[in-house]
Amino acid sequence: MMLAGAYAGDTAAWKQRAIYQVLTDRFARGDGSTNACGSLSNYCGGNYQGMMNNLDYIQGMGFDAIWISPIVDNIDGGYHGYWARNWDGLNSNFGSADDLKALVNAAHDKGIWVMVDVVANHSGPIGDDFSRIYPLNKAEHYHNDCDINWGDQSSVENCRLAGLPDLNQENDYVRGYLKDWVKGIVNDYGFDGIRIDTIPEVPKDFWKEYGDASGVFQMGENFNGDPAYVGPYQQYLTALFNYPMYYTIADVFGAHKSMTGIRDRYN
Repeated sequence: MMLAGAYAGDTAAWKQRAIYQVLTDRFARGDGSTNACGSLSNYCGGNYQGMMNNLDYIQGMGFDAIWISPIVDNIDGGYHGYWARNWDGLNSNFGSADDLKALVNAAHDKGIWVMVDVVANHSGPIGDDFSRIYPLNKAEHYHNDCDINWGDQSSVENCRLAGLPDLNQENDYVRGYLKDWVKGIVNDYGFDGIRIDTIPEVPKDFWKEYGDASGVFQMGENFNGDPAYVGPYQQYLTALFNYPMYYTIADVFGAHKSMTGIRDRYN
């Protein structure tokens, strides 16, 4: 079954793909320059043109899919893409809408699928000055300001990760807007899949609706090593990163623990 993106495959098709993550700002500049970045806490000049210039390089390493940074307009300094400001706009530091479309088209011409990173948990770091965000600019669009207690799932879902304003998906406008937004960017740019940030910080039922709205394969980030915590989210998304195995591999090769740990984790 083919889904909404130009070449979007189902889960079985994505499982055959090797995905290369590209932090858009840090990968390549469109003009080919390679001089050192002045400040690693800000933009360094990587853009869609630079990525497009290097598709043969990516393909030559054996990859047939790329995962790019969030495309939404960000608060100043958001070179990584996770600090949304104008949800209806694009991050102009990476290029124009035409540049992004050209990248996706060029990738597709080479048989490379494009997965875009998306965020639905939070907006950029604006404290409580919600007027700085568009169009999710009212206090009712966010949960109350509190710090996460990682031992309390309600707190994980309703408090602020790293101080970032936590979107209230129980608000009908917010819920509807986020689903329309992800559907829109997939349709506008022809993305073949989405990588979803901060999965456990949002109630599970929202992700089912969000994934359905996108119409494409979803890869979710639940950064936790407990399979009993990560596993249930598989009921709401097409796929998750295997962080339990990641932590096990780190223990074996980084902390010199027994190789049987990998076997036991796999089993």
